Amino acid sequence: MVPSEKVLVIIPAYNEEKSIGKVIEDVKTHFPQADILVANDGSTDHTSERARNCSVTVLDLPYNLGIGGAVQAGYKYAFEKEYDVAIQVDGDGQHAPKEIRKLFENLIKNGNDMTLGSRFLGGSEYRASLMRRVGITILSMVVSVLIRQKVTDPTSGFRAASRRAIQLFALDYPQDYPEPEVLVLLSRNGLKIEEVPVKIEQRSFGESSITNIRAIYYMIKVLLAIFVDCFKKKTPLTGK
Repeated sequence: MVPSEKVLVIIPAYNEEKSIGKVIEDVKTHFPQADILVANDGSTDHTSERARNCSVTVLDLPYNLGIGGAVQAGYKYAFEKEYDVAIQVDGDGQHAPKEIRKLFENLIKNGNDMTLGSRFLGGSEYRASLMRRVGITILSMVVSVLIRQKVTDPTSGFRAASRRAIQLFALDYPQDYPEPEVLVLLSRNGLKIEEVPVKIEQRSFGESSITNIRAIYYMIKVLLAIFVDCFKKKTPLTGK
């Protein structure tokens, strides 16, 4: 099925020269209808060059903004270029491009503003460290209460967004570790969220920057940010 919607796959990447080429080629193989944008977050290696060699659009940020800044840059591009759907795929190879169509079809069929890929639905074999599991469980409970909807994987960055969500994110997007905050932002602005089960691959190269100690710091920081978000004003959307 060829989607009538104009679709952009946003790949935020920081020093992913070893994996970015394969991620791009896998996206092209499994969802060839989409355009691809690599948001190169001030990488100091050959990430930008490797991505350009794959004949995709590369947005080179002047310095490392962090995941929030890189992803928002992608959404700003998607909004300005009038894309109907934007799909986030990490540049480290963990998000399986073969699952993109599942996110896309759920978003369109169910009229969602965001379809979130969950590692914990559908009998997934994904296993995290003890501290990560504890942190994700706590965040899941808090976010679920705040948005009045069960969320099993609030830290997942594998997601599809509608035109309304694209506009919202272009105007307002959390920084640092934004994934859980985004769900609260969407809910406060009356946008519809749904989770679907997805399979996650092992990182192709390197290790996650979130160690057990950093996981605790991350959880505390995100919880504080989420509670602050609860008192923010809604972001006005134009509907364009």
